[in-house]
Amino acid sequence: MNGGAVWRASRAAVKRRRVQTFVIGLVVFCSTTTVLLALAVISAARAPFDDAFGIQHGAHVVAAFDPAKASPEQLAATAHRPGVEAAAGPFDQAIVEIPTQFAGRPPGPLTLVGRADPAGPVDRMELLAGRWATAPGEVVIQQPFRGWNDALLDKPVTTSTGVKLTVVGFASSMSQSAGGWVTPEQAAALHPTGRQMLYRFSDVGTEPKLTAALGTATEGMPTDALASAQSYLVLKHAFSAGADAYLPLMTVFGVLGLVVAVLIVGNVVSGAVVSGYRHIGVLKSIGFTPRQVVVVYLTMVSVPAIVGTALGTAAGWAASHPILQTAFSGIVTGTAVIEPAGWLPAATLLGVPLLVAVAALVPASRAHRLPAAQAISAGSAPRTGRGLKVQRWLSGTRLPRAVSLGLGQPFAHPARTALTMSAIVLGVVTVTVTTGVSSTLGKAMTHADERHTHVDVQTVNFTDNEIEPRLTPAQTEAMLRTAPGAERVSSRGLVRVGLVGYTQWAFVNFYGGDDIASTGRLQVVKGRAATGPGEVEAGPAFLDQHGLGLGDRLTLHLEGRQVTVTIVGEELQGNPRAFTSNDATRALLTPDPHVAEYDVKLAVGADAKAYLKAVTDADPSLSPSVVTTHTDGAIVAIRTFTTIFTVLLSVVAALGVFNTLLLNIRERRRDLGMLKSIGMTPRQVVAMTVTSVAWQGAVSGIIGIPVGIAAHRLIVEHVRIMDFPEGMIDVWGAPLLTGLALAGVAIAVLGALVPARSAARLPIAEVLRNE
Repeated sequence: MNGGAVWRASRAAVKRRRVQTFVIGLVVFCSTTTVLLALAVISAARAPFDDAFGIQHGAHVVAAFDPAKASPEQLAATAHRPGVEAAAGPFDQAIVEIPTQFAGRPPGPLTLVGRADPAGPVDRMELLAGRWATAPGEVVIQQPFRGWNDALLDKPVTTSTGVKLTVVGFASSMSQSAGGWVTPEQAAALHPTGRQMLYRFSDVGTEPKLTAALGTATEGMPTDALASAQSYLVLKHAFSAGADAYLPLMTVFGVLGLVVAVLIVGNVVSGAVVSGYRHIGVLKSIGFTPRQVVVVYLTMVSVPAIVGTALGTAAGWAASHPILQTAFSGIVTGTAVIEPAGWLPAATLLGVPLLVAVAALVPASRAHRLPAAQAISAGSAPRTGRGLKVQRWLSGTRLPRAVSLGLGQPFAHPARTALTMSAIVLGVVTVTVTTGVSSTLGKAMTHADERHTHVDVQTVNFTDNEIEPRLTPAQTEAMLRTAPGAERVSSRGLVRVGLVGYTQWAFVNFYGGDDIASTGRLQVVKGRAATGPGEVEAGPAFLDQHGLGLGDRLTLHLEGRQVTVTIVGEELQGNPRAFTSNDATRALLTPDPHVAEYDVKLAVGADAKAYLKAVTDADPSLSPSVVTTHTDGAIVAIRTFTTIFTVLLSVVAALGVFNTLLLNIRERRRDLGMLKSIGMTPRQVVAMTVTSVAWQGAVSGIIGIPVGIAAHRLIVEHVRIMDFPEGMIDVWGAPLLTGLALAGVAIAVLGALVPARSAARLPIAEVLRNE
């Protein structure tokens, strides 16, 4: 038998089983889309940083030394210590204060390093715009994001001590070794407070190894000569902080999608072989070899699998770009190119059909072993004796006959029933995970003060409004309190500070006024709120990026002052470049309130429009607006994707039920005709068919809910953009669990309705005549 005959037989099998073909194609489409998205996030969380860091020969450690305790000769000698692969420096390092906005940045401290050129053995920076500083009075600014503005070039920047610098370029360092670079001569004139060394080590797998390598390189120097050391592992973790939040979620759904695909494909092929005994026998009797028969059934599966994979790859590839943009929004990405890896489409186009073929091979091998005579004589009837004991026992109960028959039907094909129940279980797991994630995020985004209207009043320090303020900060706060309808007022000051020991600056939100009147203040989930002087609180992203935890101390630098603060609380969420404190701590740093905005809680029933008018009449430079509910973009994305994947996988699970019932009905056409001939009504046929899967759905729900609860906890405990307290993780009340218990039944019944109605409409005479 030639290949053309095999292909014609395969094509005929595809046409004859249109429903099963559609089921396989849709299942593979959903699974491929999910898997490609999961792989895109996983690859983007690692490869772009590693690639850009490698191209720039990034520094494994950026170290700053006290110039009074470490001479240039001593530091240069560290480059030749064991374990040092390459080194650059020493470079003079100075911290200057910029009192006004500059180069698109708010005022604050700026760390400048003297380097003659952007090249070198370590930290080879990419010049994004303009040129490198070649003369005193010129500065190149670190650009943490792509998208620099040519209009900002050649703009003057004046320090608080009167030193004038001109921005001649923008450069990006994956090592984030400085806020800007000047010539070595200019750095020396700025009275440097540190000397910078950049190291690449041969053994850099973990933080302890980096610490040991740095210790070996600086051995023999005074113990307090090393002022600070920044590990590239901290930067790498901060780089992928947003994407890492998606990894558990995408991984869970990716695995679920693949497992469901394998189960349903195996079920479809197994059912096709069992119900096609006569067809197998005919193929073998006309000359098809056992191997060619297997090829026919594998081709029957492969055609829709390839189509589903191609469409799923296209859909996943299109969706991966916006997902990655959302995952990396607000993250310092430097010169790293954030896009899905180019090998992903090839991997899914080859891997998924291969997995489907392997899943189909085991049940298809039954067709290989089946003798032609036995296959033809078996017809399409199921084997006798299977499940008869259960059915006889059920017939002796007081259950309605349609119900007892329905309950016993699945026991005739235990393996098929197990596959179907497994698909339903995974559907229940998916629904449980999504429900849990949505409930947790809902609790996190719900404010306890929903009854009151809040008004956000932004000052000229926070907007592009160029109107000169009429009132001082103290007069503004007094006016906001006395305006009709005001109940409580709080203020938020925003300043940019330097962090001693880190080359990057950070924002600090200073809250004052009435206690937590602002809807923007984040909840403290560990430790306590920062209430006293020298206390701060921060979100998990900030703590991770800087390698900090509760009880650790930070030294802040602003306007020539240095203040050491203690981290006393961890917030629910927060910007990786910002943390929170209070007015008492702000007063230690600067006499200027730097008020960015006020939050006003109005009394219940107060006229918000009248309050807005009173504020603008008192000072037109203020920009008041009613606060509306705002949800973080990443949270919206997570909710959206969980909902989409839940719908897809639930439909796929229901299609698995649908396919199983179609096979059962096809095998039991004669039995159904006999039952209808002795008086079973179409309504009873529907009840019997739905009952046969409803109990499977109930049992699947009991199994799937605990698994889904465990998966939900795994996901939310590893979403490091937020740190959920136990009260937000434990969302499983009795009403919710009751609803989830019905999810399996709903999936099973949804998949059973169409086959049940089809069975009810079978003509008695036609069925019995055909048999």
